[in-house]
Amino acid sequence: MKVSGKLVDIHTGDIYQACISIKDGKIENIEKVNSAPNVFIMPGLIDSHIHIESSMVTPGAFAMAAVKHGTCGVVSDPHEIANVLGIKGVEFMINDAKKVPLNFFFGAPSCVPATIYESNGANLDHTEVRRLLKMHEIKYLSEMMNFPGVIHDDTEVIKKLNYAKELGKPIDGHAPGLTGKSLQKYIKAGISTDHECSSLKEAREKISLGMKILIREGSAAKNLNSLKALFNTNPDMVMLCSDDLHPEMLQKRHINKLIAGLIADRFNEFDVIRSATVNPSEHYTLDAGLLRPGDSADFIVVDSLDKMNVQETWIRGKKVFSNGKVLFKYQEGRPINKFNCSKVNESDIKVKNKYSDLRIIVAEEGELVTAEIHGSSGGSEYVTPDIGSDVLKIVVKDRYKDFPPSVGFIKGFGLKQGAFASSIAHDSHNIISVGTNDRDIVNSINEIVRMKGGLAVSSGKTRESLKLNIGGIMTTRSVDEIAHDYDKLNLLVNSFGSEMKAPFMTLSFMALLVIPDLKIGDQGLFDVKKFEQVSLFVE
Repeated sequence: MKVSGKLVDIHTGDIYQACISIKDGKIENIEKVNSAPNVFIMPGLIDSHIHIESSMVTPGAFAMAAVKHGTCGVVSDPHEIANVLGIKGVEFMINDAKKVPLNFFFGAPSCVPATIYESNGANLDHTEVRRLLKMHEIKYLSEMMNFPGVIHDDTEVIKKLNYAKELGKPIDGHAPGLTGKSLQKYIKAGISTDHECSSLKEAREKISLGMKILIREGSAAKNLNSLKALFNTNPDMVMLCSDDLHPEMLQKRHINKLIAGLIADRFNEFDVIRSATVNPSEHYTLDAGLLRPGDSADFIVVDSLDKMNVQETWIRGKKVFSNGKVLFKYQEGRPINKFNCSKVNESDIKVKNKYSDLRIIVAEEGELVTAEIHGSSGGSEYVTPDIGSDVLKIVVKDRYKDFPPSVGFIKGFGLKQGAFASSIAHDSHNIISVGTNDRDIVNSINEIVRMKGGLAVSSGKTRESLKLNIGGIMTTRSVDEIAHDYDKLNLLVNSFGSEMKAPFMTLSFMALLVIPDLKIGDQGLFDVKKFEQVSLFVE
């Protein structure tokens, strides 16, 4: 088998006409030629950090969408499904991934649960993490979100870190805003990457201490514009990643369009391409082809470097995508889930007024971080949403042990009517709902209870929902199918007054208790900076 074109040689920093010979899944030879088609051949792209679950589909369905964009490998953290189903969930992801040719490089989730201040479906202690790390399919220890545990020498955390080091597997970080001596101790513990940087100052401090920066541009957080200058100063210390990529975006692009944009912005094309090929491959010691004789034949054919429209994708010597068609089939497995809660009543979410100021979460689209403000609780017996001031009610309902819901208030969603809810609520994936009135909030939550996981919208007699039958966070359907229905729900929420482009995505991060400042879990409001629960009323 031979493929010809303009070869982008990331090792020599040259582009030349070449013919690639493929044998037994490997690149047998690369020969310079005098004439070749006017296309570019380059190594297959690698996403250096992604949660497949955020695409709402299985690894197999994800692969069928990703190869269209030239993705040949993903460094995948199965943290989300692990929070729902533990090791069973990780094994589900690994087994499903084996059905398709995409290279999945899985990590062992390090923080399940993410904190002790929330209810989730499983607990991966150090013994279970060690069991996962010993598996051939597990290439690294996934993001260590419990940075307070690292800094304060938590025994369980240190054991997990030490196991990874003993087994020679890299450790991913998660340290938003961490600086100074705390950052130094965090890195000294063996943690080698971070994908939470939002400013050049933060990134450069981490790089100066030897940490590699995964520049994130996903559906939720978008840091590429803030950090792309690192390609001019520290190109060997950066990689590109998505972190969370929702289905409607995966339909349109993956890492390919990030590369195209950077090259169009006149960043060095070889530095940019290495950030999604050689840099992750070497850091994680991946069995991924880098377009050299003897390598696995993982490469792509594109029309141009500043457009990156993919014409062909090859993985392990087989053409898996060509001329707009995916050339392999995928048969989804049997759904698995853990969902054990009953429906709620309006009386369950009423807030008795203590006649003092409220702590209010402030959400902003495109950001995982939130702020805290204080506002009046009003003069009524029960605290109600103030639609005019965009202060809405937010509710989190535990779905594992059926505890009573927790209630707070939030600003930023802009709803003028109705409510919407989701069982995608990082990281424990309880039910979360935001709305303008108790009846619609309750109806949206109860629809998710009925489906045992999914997304729901309610406004009076208007009800729409989308079922997620795998862990309440994924579906057995295709990316195209789920993207269509997901877009439909987002537009419905927009029709209720919200101007957010992706309201469900933003809502899903309001229960993430490891991202500052103020969040809400099933056990109540949580101050992330203080790392402690706080009361709704300011005392």
